[in-house]
Amino acid sequence: MSDMSALGFKETAPEKLGFDPFNRIGSQWMLVTAGSEGGFNTMTASWGFAGVMWGKPCVETVIRPQRYTKEFLDKNEYFTLSFFPEDMRSALALCGRVSGRDTDKIGETGLKPVFTDGTTAFEQAELVLVCKKLYVSQLESSCFTERDLDGANYAAGDYHYAYIAEIVKAYVK
Repeated sequence: MSDMSALGFKETAPEKLGFDPFNRIGSQWMLVTAGSEGGFNTMTASWGFAGVMWGKPCVETVIRPQRYTKEFLDKNEYFTLSFFPEDMRSALALCGRVSGRDTDKIGETGLKPVFTDGTTAFEQAELVLVCKKLYVSQLESSCFTERDLDGANYAAGDYHYAYIAEIVKAYVK
């Protein structure tokens, strides 16, 4: 278990982050990571939400069923969302392009895993959200009210699983 403060992180309350989800998630991207020292995987994501759900500070991330990271999210109670400075963009691009089933993404990117709070984050991150799963559900074709979104995003029928999670810890550098 790593001491995040020794790596330059400071713990803060999620509601004090001044978190801009449109920029952080949609433009800067994030790594969704689950697992522990015994085995973990990570993937790049640029779709998700942040806000309040059930009276808790929460995030939602979505994962397609074929993604290797989904197996780790399903097996573990906690996962992290890690956000990086712009100079890490190529590492995030690789983590979104290749599967951890076939490629040592960590070795190829030089990312340094940090095992903390029952899950995995990365030393190079500038913001880490430790998340506890609260709700998981697969998106369904019949629930789209704007039919074009279904056809444009799910032609293969590989509907995302939505993970709503409480932000239990937030670390910033």
